[in-house]
Amino acid sequence: MHGMGFAHPSGMMPAVQTPPCEVAEVTIDICVCTYRRPSIEATLRSLDAQKLPTGVTARAIVIDNDETPSARDLVERVANTLSMPVTYIHAPANNISIARNAGLEEAKAEWIAFIDDDEEAEPDWLASLLQAARLKKLDAVFGPAMAVYPEDAPVWMRNQDYHSNIPQRRGGVVQTGHTCNALLRASSSLVRGQRFLLEKGKTGGEDTEFFFRLWFNGAKLDVTEAAVVYEKVDPNRMNLKWISNRKFRSGMSYGYHSLTTRNAVTLTLAAMGAMAKIGLCYIMAGLFIWSEEKRNFWLMRGMFHRGVLASTSSKAEPELY
Repeated sequence: MHGMGFAHPSGMMPAVQTPPCEVAEVTIDICVCTYRRPSIEATLRSLDAQKLPTGVTARAIVIDNDETPSARDLVERVANTLSMPVTYIHAPANNISIARNAGLEEAKAEWIAFIDDDEEAEPDWLASLLQAARLKKLDAVFGPAMAVYPEDAPVWMRNQDYHSNIPQRRGGVVQTGHTCNALLRASSSLVRGQRFLLEKGKTGGEDTEFFFRLWFNGAKLDVTEAAVVYEKVDPNRMNLKWISNRKFRSGMSYGYHSLTTRNAVTLTLAAMGAMAKIGLCYIMAGLFIWSEEKRNFWLMRGMFHRGVLASTSSKAEPELY
């Protein structure tokens, strides 16, 4: 009869048998752009070794940016030995933005991660990015890409760790990031449909601009130090000239994209601020001329601000690629 319960012989009501809750599957597509680097094999194997939480699945998308599909055979051979599914795409043109956009087009998952083809991820890398993004309700989260120096690396270079790529908080706020270690919430309305600028694929700084654009549009960005990837330093990059060029380019990229408006007033103020910082850096370098490490530290800071200054007097970035 309606409204009446069934009496258990013991006098106790029977326990309600609740069907097990179904956990919604979380999907992640990991984009890896590659260009003539055999190190892609180690990258893929580190992705296959990821310790993912229950209900989380991942796929690797390798985008080959060479004129010919030179990485196809290697990627397919490695993929046959992995448990993680791997998709290979050939996106030629020697333009990294074309490759990154091809990855975004192929990605169908709720989350999209980026890692470089000369990096190896810690086993908990992806889980750490995902945990931070979900707990803080982020649109994008970044982790550090730590340099691995050979034993013969100069002490001053190793101590200052010039080759690591560590995302920055400026005034406690993360305004931009890098694609060498990142996770995006592809389902976010602020991320969906966004693409890397093709012209930036020739000048560099395409990821800086991309994430600045998300931030300007209201996206919430942050950093988690727990999500670490490692990159072996190329011996050809272990010199002051390479580091100087990198700092200068970083300054130019930051200068171009940090200003919401570019007019005579904002450019003049930015230029004056950069010149003041350059002067301070060179004064400090002179004071520490006796210390190779401290002198180079201030010289490299000066190169960054010289890049910022250069960005205020040029309407377009020069093509490097």
